Amino acid sequence: MTIDTLHFTPWTALAGGVLIGLAAVWLMLAAGRIAGISGIVGGLLWPRPGDVGWRVVFIAGMMVAPWVYRTVAVVPEAQIDASTAMLIAAGLLVGFGTRLGSGCTSGHGVCGLSRLSWRSLVATLCFMATGFVTVFVVRHVLNLGGAA
Repeated sequence: MTIDTLHFTPWTALAGGVLIGLAAVWLMLAAGRIAGISGIVGGLLWPRPGDVGWRVVFIAGMMVAPWVYRTVAVVPEAQIDASTAMLIAAGLLVGFGTRLGSGCTSGHGVCGLSRLSWRSLVATLCFMATGFVTVFVVRHVLNLGGAA
């Protein structure tokens, strides 16, 4: 994946982080729920009565947000250099890791760490270490996806 780093500003990253934090806090205060995306989506696969509406609204907000952002800012072009098979394999591995770790990076990394959860700290460290090792192996050992 290639990102236009010449046009990166910390302001968009800061604004995105603030919005993620506000959404997580709002969901916790309004519904008593953790904003872990895998749990929110997983709850739609086997829904409980009265538990679908807020999940659909939350996911719809995540899907609409990029289009809203695009109306007020220029979005840099991103080029994904991986094959469809590689993307499918990566998605399946992330899904497996999410189930194995009992949550995703948003649930553990954003919400769990902010609640000072030791379990989330360990999970986040494992996510990060796995990501570092994966990038190293894919780029430098297997020489896939371009040189770093």
